Amino acid sequence: MATLQSFGADRVVTGSCHVLRLENGVNVMIDCGMFQGREEHRNDEPFGFDPKEIDVLLVTHAHLDHVGRIPKLVKEGFKGTIVATQATFELANVVLLDSAKLMEEEYRTWYRKAQRRGEEKKVKPPLYTVEDVENVWLLPTVRAEYGRGIDVAKGVRATYHNAGHILGSAFLEIRYKEAGQTHKIVFSGDLGNRKAVVMPHIDQVEEAHHLVIESTYGDRNHRPMKESVKEFKKAVRDTLLNRGNVLIPSFAIERTQDILCILKEMYLNKELPYCKIFLDSPMAIRATNIFTRYVEDLSHKCQEFFRKDGDVFSIPNLHFTIDVEDSKRINDVERGAIIIAGSGMCTGGRILHHFKHHIWNKRNTVIFVGYQAEGTIGRKIVEGARWIKLYHEKVRVKARIYTINGFSAHADQSELVSWMGGFKRLGDIYLVHGESDKEEALKKVVKKRLEKKATIVEQGKPYRLDPKPKLKKVHVKKNRSKHA
Repeated sequence: MATLQSFGADRVVTGSCHVLRLENGVNVMIDCGMFQGREEHRNDEPFGFDPKEIDVLLVTHAHLDHVGRIPKLVKEGFKGTIVATQATFELANVVLLDSAKLMEEEYRTWYRKAQRRGEEKKVKPPLYTVEDVENVWLLPTVRAEYGRGIDVAKGVRATYHNAGHILGSAFLEIRYKEAGQTHKIVFSGDLGNRKAVVMPHIDQVEEAHHLVIESTYGDRNHRPMKESVKEFKKAVRDTLLNRGNVLIPSFAIERTQDILCILKEMYLNKELPYCKIFLDSPMAIRATNIFTRYVEDLSHKCQEFFRKDGDVFSIPNLHFTIDVEDSKRINDVERGAIIIAGSGMCTGGRILHHFKHHIWNKRNTVIFVGYQAEGTIGRKIVEGARWIKLYHEKVRVKARIYTINGFSAHADQSELVSWMGGFKRLGDIYLVHGESDKEEALKKVVKKRLEKKATIVEQGKPYRLDPKPKLKKVHVKKNRSKHA
């Protein structure tokens, strides 16, 4: 009997890592992500399985919490095949190299300090290095195309479908044979917001014996996108007209491109006061360049921008800052700047330097346009912290803070339920990739609106997948839920 085990994204949002063990001895892994925020310590812990036993790794998309431990997996013995879309491979390389460089820099910094105390042996080495990332791509790889099934292991066929989350993202339809019949298990990966600015709508499949689905926003609905864009535009305009600067902590992939599209729309509609726009994230710059190579996989709005002027994201006075010295000079701009920088959850990166120079000034504004995990500086600010600690210094938070959840790249509760309701026949449901309260809320809603039982997946627990599950027609009851 096939079993499912999760070694990440189990009652938490980060660290996605799931293993499907089949009766024929094949072990399929879905994602191998990094833990972030309060769960970060788990990156140094053993996987909970032997990487040498994994035959194939199927990657849903290139976010760090879905790919961030792949180099560690390879270091510890994984020799199998890696499957992903072409765009995911390109973005994953950018993400992993950036992650490795940051860890190496942090290690060198702490090592130098420890040397002065004679304690260098106590300094923890980086989880992996740039060389380890390069070794990942020496393994066999297979490029998946949306809607086309591929044989990924003995008796296992996987089909990638567009998840509408980020460029190259997919939910997976995996077929395998057991007890004389073909089974289908679907892994949602991260499902996109159907009203996203840059990404197209989510694909749909009709049947699954087992469904493993994310629950990041399982307890709420996003504000309508139009309201979110309106609030964003007003926050930007008001700050610039008040002679302040706008700081936007942004994820390098998808969210940054959303923001650039909205700013371009503001410029074209003459809604944007004169300003300088800085994309101050080398990773976001590289990601944006990759996005421009896949215009056909983006939204109709992006394709329209491309038809008009041959570029999706270009705006006058948009500056890409690669060099550290150029980044530092941004802080000399006292007013009239929009600064987009990582990391999106403020766990590191250049945004922290900009906070140090600007967050204490009441004329400035910080706009959060993405999820802030528990334990991160971003979460503390969103929850109303009056002081934050940056580089061993306490800094007062006086800037105006906006949290605009409508920009989320994740489906909200109603979209998750609607997508599940799109299955004509559906078997067992397993909830992953959500904090406990979000998963509990979604579990109740699934029971109420789909009349189905959902199981919240626990860390390391093996779940036996019924070889003869009951497939039932799906009917979604109407719901009148409020926006988050």
